[in-house]
Amino acid sequence: MSEQFAVNRALFDEVMVPNYAPANVIPVRGLGSRVWDQNDREYIDFAGGIAVNCLGHCHPALVNALTTQANKLWHLSNVMTNEPALRLAKKLVDSTFAEKVYFANSGAEANEGALKLARRYALDVYGEHKQDIISFGKSFHGRTFFTVTVGGQAAYSDGFGPKPGAIHHAEYNNLESLKALISANTCAVIMEPIQGEGGIIPATAEFIQGVRELCDEHQALLIFDEVQTGVGRTGQLYAYMQYGVVPDILTSAKSLGGGFPIGAMLTTTAIAAHLKVGTHGSTYGGNPLGCAVAEAALDTINTPEVLTGVTHKEQLFRQELAKINAKYDVFSAVRGQGMLLGAALSEKFKGRSRDFLLASADLGLFVLMAGTDVVRFAPSLVIPDADILEGMARFEQAVAKVVNG
Repeated sequence: MSEQFAVNRALFDEVMVPNYAPANVIPVRGLGSRVWDQNDREYIDFAGGIAVNCLGHCHPALVNALTTQANKLWHLSNVMTNEPALRLAKKLVDSTFAEKVYFANSGAEANEGALKLARRYALDVYGEHKQDIISFGKSFHGRTFFTVTVGGQAAYSDGFGPKPGAIHHAEYNNLESLKALISANTCAVIMEPIQGEGGIIPATAEFIQGVRELCDEHQALLIFDEVQTGVGRTGQLYAYMQYGVVPDILTSAKSLGGGFPIGAMLTTTAIAAHLKVGTHGSTYGGNPLGCAVAEAALDTINTPEVLTGVTHKEQLFRQELAKINAKYDVFSAVRGQGMLLGAALSEKFKGRSRDFLLASADLGLFVLMAGTDVVRFAPSLVIPDADILEGMARFEQAVAKVVNG
């Protein structure tokens, strides 16, 4: 039966819960780092679905993995295992510190699993007193009630009734603030190696090493939330690798599936033993479709060519942003690493990141915000240099538009 209604932006307001305020543009197809809307207008994508589309749109390796698996097997539930899940887990274990993997559908679910595991491990090994979780201000760990409370942005967790307890927040990049909170009752410290939603703020090497040492001193597990930084985003397979610090638990999602929903929690055999049969689960976690796509994404990205390419592309982005800034003086700093960069707005333009986002969209470019003071870029890890240059030309026009009112 043919549709008897117009599929447009107005339909969103009619049928969707109003927790999002999407753009008026409705994209209908994408290829590489370009996207086309309902009117066949072309955009360059520097947003990557919020650091998800690590290989751009419709990458042949991902399309092939999805269609091949779609013709074999979609879903079984974890009453049985499946080949794509086993292959993906083996490759993750072989490429990282981890010995065991748990699959979920999203970053929030991977973090939920990590936090539950940390609590269960501490309970089993040390007893009921050891249940405190320490996170950091401005952190973001997902939208389940547990993960959003652990996240350091109260605005996201307020207004839903009593919050999960024994959760504390230290100041990011301030070791003294963590020292003041950590104790024999701390079961875990969770942190992003680069704070994403909090403004693209990298941890200093001293801070990350200090956090590891404090965790060891107090027998607390260190959880790295690498949902946004993982799978090549920083030019390493995982960001922890450049710090010389190994977490006890690591969470991964976003780029892991290249656009297909999947999350993973990675840990050691000794810690994993505490999620014994029946303690945690997921109906769709580790489904054959998701794992087949993620395996193809991992195989494609985890190569010297792609990872060194990310570092080259970062330099190109920085060079072009510096040229724009020399002309318009809108940024106080460009923070981040690899294809996760944040242009922090100067004093004069503070609070206006959305204006830059909207102006960019008007000129055929998708960018992101990281709070009201930072324009965030999280494009495909294999975005062609030509698309970076063309996108930056459009961004310069957007900047000029904002500056000139």
